[in-house]
Amino acid sequence: MSALRKKFGDDYQVVTTSSSGSGFNQPAPKRKRQRFVDKNGRCNVQHGNLGSETSRYLSDLFTTLVDLKWRWNLFIFILTYTVAWLFMASMWWVIAYIRGDLNKAHDDKYTPCVANVYNFPSAFLFFIETEATIGYGYRYITDKCPEGIILFLFQSILGSIVDAFLIGCMFIKMSQPKKRAETLMFSEHAVISMRDGKLTLMFRVGNLRNSHMVSAQIRCKLLKSRQTPEGEFLPLDQLELDVGFSTGADQLFLVSPLTICHVIDAKSPFYDLSQRSMQTEQFEIVVILEGIVETTGKPINLILFFVTLFYFFFFLN
Repeated sequence: MSALRKKFGDDYQVVTTSSSGSGFNQPAPKRKRQRFVDKNGRCNVQHGNLGSETSRYLSDLFTTLVDLKWRWNLFIFILTYTVAWLFMASMWWVIAYIRGDLNKAHDDKYTPCVANVYNFPSAFLFFIETEATIGYGYRYITDKCPEGIILFLFQSILGSIVDAFLIGCMFIKMSQPKKRAETLMFSEHAVISMRDGKLTLMFRVGNLRNSHMVSAQIRCKLLKSRQTPEGEFLPLDQLELDVGFSTGADQLFLVSPLTICHVIDAKSPFYDLSQRSMQTEQFEIVVILEGIVETTGKPINLILFFVTLFYFFFFLN
């Protein structure tokens, strides 16, 4: 007789087979598990009691904008450009208003600061033409306006800064390789079985794309609460699971699905756990796969995938 535990969604059902037939026991009740890292790689961590430390996010504004969601990025992108355009158009309108160009716009003998600027809409169109380097030639700065020349230089510098900041932010956000994780598949179940005469924890990983992962490396972290001999409670103690670091097996050539193995020996955190204790023990294993996208060829374009596997253990009798 052998017993196998099968996973159906979040329910667990014991299937008992024998020579006379098979039967099903009642499904075990659902157990809500709060993950530290979701399967999509999102960490379920909320920072609280920061107080005045929230100002540190503004000190690294570029990274803060990159980490925002797309809807907030697009909102800030549109808002910044709109405010900058309206501000600079207002400056051109103020110069024309102070010089009296608005009242003498149709006087052929008068030389204005900016030709053919009659009101705020025309000032706004002049700014857009110069900022976007369209240059229709109908509105232009004359040499009788030194303040306009200074404002034009300021406009060019400000426009370059805004373009570099916002376009750079959008480019970095679009080039993030988070979607690359959709074509890297992990096995739904991890198993503990005998391999090469040793008790081994195993799961599989595969790459669906034809493009290779250069310098792919895999690591495993065990998150488990423990108490030190001094009585200190560590709620999220991190232990490293050896998946071939000493032998180089953690360096993957990911052209076909590979089986990642962790030998449960005396150095393994699972060495003192029995089959029953593993079913009741509270722990989480985070698998980290990193590498370089072959199509980019840039060492800085590292892909980090944090995938939490809910482990399904079975033992062969």
